[in-house]
Amino acid sequence: MPEVFCCHDNGELLSIYLHVPFCHTRCSYCDFFLVTRLDHLDSFFIALSAETLAAAPLLKGRRVKAVHIGGGTPSLVPVRLLARWLDLLSSLCTFEPGMEIALEANPEDLDVPKMQELRVAGISRLSLGAQSFQQRKLSALGRRHTAEEAREITSKALRAFDTLSVDLICGVPGESPEEWQRDLRAALSLAVPHLSVYMLSVEPKTLLERRIARGHVSLPGDAVQAAMYSFAIETLCSRGYEHYEVSNFAQPGHRSRYNLACWMREPYLGFGPSAHSFIRTGELEVRRANSGSLLRYLAGPPAAASTEEVLTEEERFVEKVFLTLRINQGLDVEFLRKHDKLGQSLSGLLDLFLAKEWILLEDGRIYLTGYGFLFADHIAQELISV
Repeated sequence: MPEVFCCHDNGELLSIYLHVPFCHTRCSYCDFFLVTRLDHLDSFFIALSAETLAAAPLLKGRRVKAVHIGGGTPSLVPVRLLARWLDLLSSLCTFEPGMEIALEANPEDLDVPKMQELRVAGISRLSLGAQSFQQRKLSALGRRHTAEEAREITSKALRAFDTLSVDLICGVPGESPEEWQRDLRAALSLAVPHLSVYMLSVEPKTLLERRIARGHVSLPGDAVQAAMYSFAIETLCSRGYEHYEVSNFAQPGHRSRYNLACWMREPYLGFGPSAHSFIRTGELEVRRANSGSLLRYLAGPPAAASTEEVLTEEERFVEKVFLTLRINQGLDVEFLRKHDKLGQSLSGLLDLFLAKEWILLEDGRIYLTGYGFLFADHIAQELISV
C-alpha cells in the first residue's frame, strides 16, 4: 500500500462502503460493475475478509458513523456472510452509538424472516430498489419483481427497519406524466420516509442504449422528463419532504448518512471490487479506487487498489463546486471569486443564472431553485470553466 495513503484520526468520523458485485441479471439501463454468476459468492467474502484485515491500520482508532452495503444486489447474499463481515469490521474500529448501517435490496429477495435476520445482523436502514409500483413500468425496465411485491415489501420493511428509502425511476419507455403521478401517490400512500427520484438515463454500452439505437424503444422527451422531475419536487416538498440532494427527498431525520458524508467530502473507505475511498492525511486529500475486476480482486484483495491519486488544488475546487451545488448547501460567492479563472466574469454569469431562475443569492451564497436542480451539473461546469 503506498505510503501516502495512511489514515490518522483527526476527529473526523469515518464512513464505510462495501460493494457486493452480484446480481441475478443485469438490468437494461445499468452500467454499474457487477457479475451475474453467483458461484464466486463464498470466495468473494473470503477475499473481502482479507482486504478488510489488510485495512486494519486505516481503521485503528477510527470512529465509524455509517456503513453502506451496495452493489450489485446485496440482498441476494446470505445474511450470515454479511453479519460475519460486519463483526470483523467492528473489531477493527469503533462503531458510533446509533450509527446507520444501510443495505441496498430488491423486493424479490425479501420476506419477513429475511428482514428480521438483516435487522438482527445490524441493518438499520433499507434502500429498496422498487423503481415503480406499476407493472407496466416494471416490465419495461425488465425488473424481476411485481408491482404487488413492491407494495407488499415496502409496507413490511417500514415496520422492520429504523428507516426506509425507496428508489423510483421516471422517464421509462412509454411512460406518461399520469403514470409518474400514480407512482408518487403510491409512495406517499405508503408513507415512505425517504425517496430517491431518478430520471432514466441512457448509459453507454448498456442494453437500453442498444435498443434505442435500433429503434426498438424510445424515452419520453427531455421536456416531459423535466416536467416529471419538477412535479416530484413540488409534490414531495408540499408533503414535508426535504429536497436535500438532486435526486433525494427525506422526511426530517431520514437523510442518508453515508451518501451525505460523501457529498460533503467527509472521509470514507471502500471495500470490494470497483469501490472508491476518500481519505485526508494532514493537508493531503487522497482518492483511491479498487480494480473493477472480480477475478483480480479474488486473486489479491489486499492489493485491490488499481488507482490512487493525491488531489490537486484545482481538483479540490472542482469537487467542492459540484458537490456543494448538488446538496444545495450554499456555495460561497467569495470562494468562487478567489479562484483565479473566474475574474470579473462571475457577476455576469450569476446574473444570467438569476434571470433564468436557476439560482437564488442569499447572504453571499448561491442556492439552486427547484427548477435549477435540473441544471445543477451545467451550472457547476460553467462556474469551473469560466
